[in-house]
Amino acid sequence: MDSSFMEDRQLMRTQLNLLLQTTRLWDSQDYVQHGDTSCYLHSIAVAWYSLRLARRLQIPVHAEELVRGALLHDYFLYDWHRKDSPRLHGLRHPFIALKNASRCCQLTWRERQIIQRHMFPLVPLPPLCREAVLVCLVDKGCAVFEALQGRYRRLLWAQRMARLACLSPSVA
Repeated sequence: MDSSFMEDRQLMRTQLNLLLQTTRLWDSQDYVQHGDTSCYLHSIAVAWYSLRLARRLQIPVHAEELVRGALLHDYFLYDWHRKDSPRLHGLRHPFIALKNASRCCQLTWRERQIIQRHMFPLVPLPPLCREAVLVCLVDKGCAVFEALQGRYRRLLWAQRMARLACLSPSVA
């Protein structure tokens, strides 16, 4: 494994643990995002693959902000499949996620961009920074994989990442 992989894994572990202590991110495991993948695992996947894609393509990014924004990009905290959930979920959830994240975190401009603009072009607000572009693109790829393949369990990587990052809220 190269050093950037190990650094990225440590960055993911650190940011996940910080967010688990200060947000309700852990609750997102109770909500299905695409297929049968939880919002929690989906957010981990988007954060990880966004970071790795930036490294692979040698795109200079603010890695910490990229990971935090990606982990919070779907922080809407409701089951959008239920009839009593907010209507037009695809259009509204970036703004709901931003509002929820802003309540518990001091977000940087890039983190706000990532959360608010990840649904482009459905929501006609284009990403204005590299980090938001990466998350926007990777989110689409993860969503297609989840919808068509179903489970990350087939690859086992998301659960491995969750274990490696000590993602239980009881772990400090």
